[in-house]
Amino acid sequence: MQEQKAAFLVLEDGTVFQGQAIGKIGTTAGEIAFNTGMTGYQEVFTDPSYLGQILIMNTAHIGNYGTHQEEIESESIKISGLVTKKFSHGYSRPSSNESLQELMERNQTVGISDIDTRALVRHIRNKGAMNAIISSEITDVEVLKKKVLDVPSMEGLELSSRVTTKTIFDVTNGSSDIRVALVDFGVKKNIIRCLVERGCHVRVFPMQSKLEEMEAFQPHGYMLSNGPGDPSSMPESIELVKKIVSLNKPVFGICLGHQILGLSQGLLTEKMFNGHRGINHPIKNLKTGKGEITSQNHGFVISKRSVEQQERIEVTHIHLNDQTIAGIAIKNKPVFSVQYHPEASAGPHDSRYLFDQFIENINHYKS
Repeated sequence: MQEQKAAFLVLEDGTVFQGQAIGKIGTTAGEIAFNTGMTGYQEVFTDPSYLGQILIMNTAHIGNYGTHQEEIESESIKISGLVTKKFSHGYSRPSSNESLQELMERNQTVGISDIDTRALVRHIRNKGAMNAIISSEITDVEVLKKKVLDVPSMEGLELSSRVTTKTIFDVTNGSSDIRVALVDFGVKKNIIRCLVERGCHVRVFPMQSKLEEMEAFQPHGYMLSNGPGDPSSMPESIELVKKIVSLNKPVFGICLGHQILGLSQGLLTEKMFNGHRGINHPIKNLKTGKGEITSQNHGFVISKRSVEQQERIEVTHIHLNDQTIAGIAIKNKPVFSVQYHPEASAGPHDSRYLFDQFIENINHYKS
């Protein structure tokens, strides 16, 4: 265990919190956000959708069950920094490979603990999303207050190009008879797993790929992955998805993929006052009338007003807390998307049926 060192968290509006340094000793900045999940912190920290964000975990203790090499959604920690109340340098789970402290040090992740996270979250809920800076090497708070003002806003920021795959690769169980082309905007590993478990041969393409390159694979369907940043800052991706939809093949979009699909059809997206991040968000399926408890991580959403102005777009799911758009479908096309994460690992699994729906669309297309 490293010697305790002071750390400071400074928000864009000048609010200051002092605590203890965790992870790497250094300085980091980004948009501050909070996650209400009570478990699965390693999966959360490695989710590419969190790139550029300092994350507050609402759970009182973080790090207590260590880390495991298989509990990842990408190959490295993607959050810009971690904020928590109590941080466990040790861990009790026998199957863990290393402590969270060791994982953060290997990934050069800066964090702060021993602050009043309840007060911090209440402040952000009242004031809205804003940038922040954490430092365990700069002790002059006035310097940090100036530095945080130079952090770029998440609105208008394109980040997917920093996490998309650099090369095309295949994932298959060896007996796949369904070919799915996945456009990688920052894909979580479990999306690929959920497709492979259902008999898919998944070919993952960089987001900059041309449609002709993907069509050469002769895919039966397209998956549009999750990812970070502002979807409206991605005109090339919006145009690519517009071309994909025009093929009349089955398409399934998740999170950022859902937003880009909407933009490709003339809808608009908007920055939320506070994003949805957690594993207990209630969704209503408007087709079945059933509720779902879902995992979510997004700070942008499709504009409800823009959906009302498009007759060919059907709203399929809504968020029950604030009535925001949580799912859409294009009428008379096998194309749909959701704002949340049906592949959620470790859970909840209420929405896994959406992968089955995608496969049904593909089987109907094949026949």
